[in-house]
Amino acid sequence: MNWNFAQSLWDLISPKAKWSEQAKPARDGRAKDRNAGRAQQPPKDNRSLTNGEVGQASRRQGVSRSRKMRKQPMQDRYDALVVEMKRTYGIRVRKWRNSSSGCAWEVKYSTGSITRLIESPYPKGPMSCAIFLHEVGHHAIGFRTYRPRCLEEFYAWKWSLETMRAYGFNVTASVQKRMDDSLRYAVAKAKRRGLRDVPAELRYLLEVTQR
Repeated sequence: MNWNFAQSLWDLISPKAKWSEQAKPARDGRAKDRNAGRAQQPPKDNRSLTNGEVGQASRRQGVSRSRKMRKQPMQDRYDALVVEMKRTYGIRVRKWRNSSSGCAWEVKYSTGSITRLIESPYPKGPMSCAIFLHEVGHHAIGFRTYRPRCLEEFYAWKWSLETMRAYGFNVTASVQKRMDDSLRYAVAKAKRRGLRDVPAELRYLLEVTQR
């Protein structure tokens, strides 16, 4: 049998302090045991997710982004598009037109500098946005990159509609019809000026007309 005898008068007076000091290591030991148990749990890692779980996470992120876009007022999105297009392609808007028409051109100086200009309606809806981007498209694809002129019109329209879809703007049936009508007029104009062979990209317009 082990007997614990007091070593001093203070041990007899303050047994509580002594026993509390003896208890501290035990508490610390229990805390270490708990921490050790926690450390044994493997950390969560996205790399351990299955393909299905990763796909669900990506879809949730996509839905979150689309919800944020829907919360943004539409006109603010059009305004941001105008700013970005002007900055990206170095375009200056000579005039915002009230009509649904536009034009694009560039001025080259003897110093080698180029001023890129457009006129178009200000984007406030799908139609005005498509016309605005069509004029920007002439600068984006480059003038005289495609010949004849009607083919350049086709690729400028193609660029316009693809850009609208890329930025999440709605390409309506009216916009698509406006593109076809514009290209049909461009082909007729080119034929009046002597065009004999219609480019392959525009022959679908002739098929529609024959029907």
